[in-house]
Amino acid sequence: MLQPRIAADTVVVAAADQVSAGLDDEAVVLNLRSGSYHGLNEVGARVWQLLAEPRSVSSVADAIVSEYDVDRTRCQADILVLLEELLDQGLIEVRA
Repeated sequence: MLQPRIAADTVVVAAADQVSAGLDDEAVVLNLRSGSYHGLNEVGARVWQLLAEPRSVSSVADAIVSEYDVDRTRCQADILVLLEELLDQGLIEVRA
């Protein structure tokens, strides 16, 4: 199994080569280079909004836990999975 590229202290931000649109409580993000897109549910759309500026995974999880009724450990684990998917699609960047 591959090691995750993103951890709790990793800083991530939305990539420059993307465009997104909100649809009700959801969002769609399009990679302008590849033409691939990713649909996000309500919580995923909120995570996406938070990634407009560079943030650590922990700070994103803190915001989601404060806004939704979710366990912190589960929340962070789910966010890490989402961010790995977004990274695979070139929709976010990892910052040093």
